[in-house]
Amino acid sequence: MTAQQKTQVILGTATPGGGFPLYGDAVTAVVNAVDPSVAVEPRNTKGSTENIPLLEGGKLDIALVTGEPAYEAFAGIGRPRTELKILAAMYSTPGMFVLRADNGARTIGDLKGQPVAFGARGSGLVILARYVLDGIGLDPDRDFTAVYLDHAGDGPAMVLDGRVAALWGGGLGWPGFAAVAKAPGGARFIAPDAGEAARIRAKHAFLKTMTVPAGSYPGQGAPIESVGSWSFILARPTLDEDIAYRLARALHRGEEALGKRLAQARETTAANTVAAAPSLDLIHPGVQRFLKEVGFVR
Repeated sequence: MTAQQKTQVILGTATPGGGFPLYGDAVTAVVNAVDPSVAVEPRNTKGSTENIPLLEGGKLDIALVTGEPAYEAFAGIGRPRTELKILAAMYSTPGMFVLRADNGARTIGDLKGQPVAFGARGSGLVILARYVLDGIGLDPDRDFTAVYLDHAGDGPAMVLDGRVAALWGGGLGWPGFAAVAKAPGGARFIAPDAGEAARIRAKHAFLKTMTVPAGSYPGQGAPIESVGSWSFILARPTLDEDIAYRLARALHRGEEALGKRLAQARETTAANTVAAAPSLDLIHPGVQRFLKEVGFVR
């Protein structure tokens, strides 16, 4: 099949050095291998908050979006309700801070007043931080010396050389966390404690309790309980139903290969897409058709 005959699908990711480009590369490789009639092409963007308007404007076909911007877009918070649809659930994103192991901070409160890198400006992780901290009465800009990055990959070096006390991030296998944890001296993580998590979930019910299993990062000997949300692959509302169907089918058939390429992507399953979607009608009709065929939706 020639390049002209393939169906080109433009996939928006985020800035280099973060988790989205890694995930986007894995999805691209697997989908293109499973369904040779499709040619997914990843594109770096500023992240979730740029991907939504790019999708709505038809400049991207599909894109990676963290849970908080997706939630706000679906609910019409601070903007009109979006017509975007869910192609697949990506992975869960439990939010937490990473510090050098020799840092004396043990709680989120201990970080108050200190320089903290909250991520790239366009990243949904910044919005997750705002929701999590708001749930316990804190604000990134008021209560910390907030640092916003031009590139997600700049954060770990800033922790390691002491320019910031901590780096905020989320997820299993997140590159920023791995980079700090692999460095000499090791790392420690700070997440909301049980009382803080309960307060956060009471105020922001779309956030869920999530666990980072022991061993997810070098030197992490115990599981970490936190709160977070699911990230999604979203599709422009005008994406052809047949293309969405073929993408969903390729992702399903490639689940094992995707998980082998990237640990986080083990959560990208048809079952998780059904479970994580706020409602079935937010799933693209082409994806719904496939999910009915394989028995995940009646």
